[in-house]
Amino acid sequence: MNSIRIYLVLLFLGFGLHYAHGQSYHFKTSGFSVLEKTEKGKWGEWSNLDLVNLSVILDTDKHRIVVYSQEIQLFKILDYIEREENDTDIVYSFMCKDNDGKECKLSIITRKKQDYRKQLYINYDDHIIVYNIFNV
Repeated sequence: MNSIRIYLVLLFLGFGLHYAHGQSYHFKTSGFSVLEKTEKGKWGEWSNLDLVNLSVILDTDKHRIVVYSQEIQLFKILDYIEREENDTDIVYSFMCKDNDGKECKLSIITRKKQDYRKQLYINYDDHIIVYNIFNV
C-alpha cells in the first residue's frame, strides 16, 4: 500500500513540475498591416489595416510562436532577446526561423501610452507584418 502512495505522490509531483516548467501565452488578433521595401531599398508606407480574427500562441516550452492564419505561420524561436522598456513601450523580442527557414525577428510590444495596447511585429529584411493583438 505504501508503494502505491509513493507512486501517486511522485506522479502528481511530476505533473506539477511539468506544468510549472512550460509557459504558453494565448492572443487574438484584431487587425494587421504590412510594410514593404521599395525597389530602391527604402521603406514604403504601411498598408491599410485589415481586420482579422486569428489566434496567436507563444509557447516557451516548445520554443515557438504560431500564428493561425489561413496558412499557418510557425516561427521556431532561436534566441530570446532581453526585455526592453522605455517611457512608451515594453518589448519582448525573439530571433526566429519561419516555415521556409528564413530568419526573422518577432517582437511583442506593449504601448504604455495607448492603454497598454499590444502588437506583434514580424520583421524580415524586406518587409514587416504587424498584428494588433490582445490576451485571451
